[in-house]
Parts: sequence; C-alpha cells; structure tokens
Amino acid sequence: MFTGLVEGMGVIRKLGRDGAGLRMTVDLGSLAAGVAIGDSIANSGCCLTVVAISGSECDFELGSETLSKTIFGSKQVGDLVNIERSLRVGDRLGGHFVSGHVDGLGTLAHRYEEGVWSHFKITTPPSLMIQLVPKGSITIDGVSLTVVNVDDSGFTIALIPHTLQVTTLGRLKAGDQVHLETDILAKYAQRALLYPTQNSPGAAQNSHGPVNPGTPN
Repeated sequence: MFTGLVEGMGVIRKLGRDGAGLRMTVDLGSLAAGVAIGDSIANSGCCLTVVAISGSECDFELGSETLSKTIFGSKQVGDLVNIERSLRVGDRLGGHFVSGHVDGLGTLAHRYEEGVWSHFKITTPPSLMIQLVPKGSITIDGVSLTVVNVDDSGFTIALIPHTLQVTTLGRLKAGDQVHLETDILAKYAQRALLYPTQNSPGAAQNSHGPVNPGTPN
C-alpha cells in the first residue's frame, strides 16, 4: 500500500530481457537505505518487488502481464522513475490509498503553463472514465493528484511547482503516456452499483428472515 507521495526519483541503470519478462535495475540513491530483498517499491506507480540489491541499486523483475499494462517496455537506461517505498503502520497519509496496480495508460494530450503552474489534459481509456469525478483522486505515474475537471475523453489536473520539480511529471510533453491508477474507493462504488447486494443469491435467501430463527419463547 502506498499514498502517492513520491519520495524521490530513481535512475534506470540496466535493462535486460528475461524471456518474456524484463529485469530492471534502478538506482534509488539515499532511498535505498533500509530496503531489503522482498520489499515492495512503487516505480512510477507500479508496485514491484526488490529481487536483488547492490549498494543503492535495486533489481526488479517485470513479467509479461506487467509489461502489457505499463510503459516499462519502452524505457531506456538513464530514464527517471518516481519512487515511493511502501506505507508503514503509523505513517502520515498525506495523499490517498494507492495500491500500486496500474489500471491503464493515459496520454498527455496537451499542457499549458500558467505562471509557474502547469495544467495537463490527460486522455483516458473509456473503461476508467466512470471512476473519475471532479475533485476526486487519481494517481499519475505514482503521484497522488486531484482531478480538476472530467469530460468525455479524459480529465485535467493542475500541478504546483514543487510537484513539477520533484517528480517526472515536470518532464512530460504532449504525446507521452503515463500510468494511471484510479481511486480504490471508486472501484468499490462501481462494483456495488453494477452488482447490487439485493440481487445476490445469498441476499435473496436471507431476505425472508434469519436462516436459524431459534426456538420461540
């Protein structure tokens, strides 16, 4: 579990094909302190498991399923990734609940600058649109952000100078793809609407009273 508050940026040092998968080495810098093999770390919003450590460099293995849902297959050595280590019990939750499971890819349709702020329009897969609402939460490349507006093709966000500086989002240009993870609460709400409890077999059986009412007094 993560919060979408990026701790820093890592640098991809090595990329190597491993059958249908990919092995990626990322230099975490000072964020590697205390990291152990088996730890979960969000790399640009994708939860990956540390499989090897050498100094500040950590290795991650990406299977074919992960590669099909992310843009890591097109990454190059030297590229930056947003890094967040997993949430610890008792940590401040300054963003929102982020699972690190990429739901789909968005595309930066256009950006415009307003002083030191940047405004992005992200086109979004239709399947994710129902989970987006104005002023709701969205994770873009691992960064917890607030949706400004939603239309038929996507949504807009406004980025403060700090976010542009300390994450990879400041380097994005029109046409670039990004990892999207919608709010987990929106997913449960959609599921409840599509499959109401009263239509489930168990609910129908129990609607006429308790299964075991007991012995009358």
